[in-house]
Amino acid sequence: MKSALIFGANGQDGYYLSKLLQLNKIEVISISRTSGSILGDVADFEFVENIIKNRHPSYVFHFAANSTTKHTALLENHASISTGTLNILEAVKKHSPDAKIFISGSAMQFKNDGLPISENTPFESSSAYSAERIYSVYLSRYYREKFHLNTYVGYLFNHDSPLRSENHINQKIVLSAINIANGSQDKLIIGDVDVKKEFNYAGDIVKAIWQLISQNEVSEMVIGSGVAYNIRFWIEYCFNKMGLKWQDHTVKDEKFVSDYNVLVSDPKLLISTGWEPTKNIFQLAELMLNSAIEKQKSK
Repeated sequence: MKSALIFGANGQDGYYLSKLLQLNKIEVISISRTSGSILGDVADFEFVENIIKNRHPSYVFHFAANSTTKHTALLENHASISTGTLNILEAVKKHSPDAKIFISGSAMQFKNDGLPISENTPFESSSAYSAERIYSVYLSRYYREKFHLNTYVGYLFNHDSPLRSENHINQKIVLSAINIANGSQDKLIIGDVDVKKEFNYAGDIVKAIWQLISQNEVSEMVIGSGVAYNIRFWIEYCFNKMGLKWQDHTVKDEKFVSDYNVLVSDPKLLISTGWEPTKNIFQLAELMLNSAIEKQKSK
């Protein structure tokens, strides 16, 4: 039976990927510092080497990271993204060289002039987070070219699900709309509502990851829908679904500075593989709203 290691398995990507792999009869070994079938730190080479040496996985997925561009997370992300990537690649080279390795990339590591971003868009280290992501890609390319490892990089654009924490803006908006509809007097404090980005479903994104790593011709791929909306659209839709006028319940955060004005992919390569999303922005909003409402009822 084939097996897969998922580092950083306690996030939404790890959850949806685990379900997908299990459907494909692949044994999943979930690894995280806080929860999972195995507790461990991807930044600890001895730990990573031992688990790869003992398990001889067919697949290794690296999702571990703190998904923020704030400089304060520099050391944490250097450890999890850069050191973690190096540890995985070196351990696979030594003990399981036939394994396929997926390294998470990000839309945030590209030069962004507001146009759709493709695999050919140049990198730009606009934040500590993007610098770590860029380094991990070059590590992946080095091990692919020098040692012929099966390394893949998927550049993930914004995606959400009911599993998002309320620290993420889309989930924060969903929960605010529900709480206010239930009588809360709190205001939603929001930054620039004109910022445009993609609203993809995490379940669709992991299907694209699986599609990427299941073939041999392409090693790096932009993973997104290529469809962007401004944040105002999401706020208005979620608040309207709860019978609210969003303007009556929001306060602009004057100190907020967005990392971008528009962040959208050019997914021609991905679409050419036959991938297509199953959920649009409306279906994603409905899923997240309904899930949050059910969770509140069960409390």
